[in-house]
Amino acid sequence: MGFLRLSLVVVTAAAFAGCATEGNQDSSNSSAGAQPAARSAGASPAPAPAPDSATGIMMGASGAKSAPMMHSIYYAYDRSEVTPESRKVIEANAEYLRQNPKVKVVVEGNADERGSAEYNVALGQRRADGVSKIMTLLGINSDRIETVSFGKEKPKVVGHDESAWSQNRRSDIVFR
Repeated sequence: MGFLRLSLVVVTAAAFAGCATEGNQDSSNSSAGAQPAARSAGASPAPAPAPDSATGIMMGASGAKSAPMMHSIYYAYDRSEVTPESRKVIEANAEYLRQNPKVKVVVEGNADERGSAEYNVALGQRRADGVSKIMTLLGINSDRIETVSFGKEKPKVVGHDESAWSQNRRSDIVFR
């Protein structure tokens, strides 16, 4: 169920990313290598509510906050430290969790294809644990956070170059 929900969010985000206009595009939310979603002739999607640029949280028509659009934390090669930009993504997700006390998350650590399977599983676990630790420091009860490492077994982008590897070095926050 969580994977289906995450897939729906990713597809929706990709569709809206392809509809961005020059005036409201936020470079911190763009994904390298993302392709705009294909549209049928004559069909135009409803405009998405604008995200709060500081948090990445979507504001609904009533002004109520909904789930953050950004769920991935990206890392430098062979590193598990969270960057200041990625910390904002974690903070937005933690805020959503504070506002929705029944929601739990799984933090999925991932690595690119380089390195042994064992090394990448350990690296993915360090990445997931780091995100979990920040969330607990932000007030989220550790009972609501599960961590898992997929190592290099769950790539976001298939490829053998830096553009693919940079998208696969990540932790994904998955609501359930």
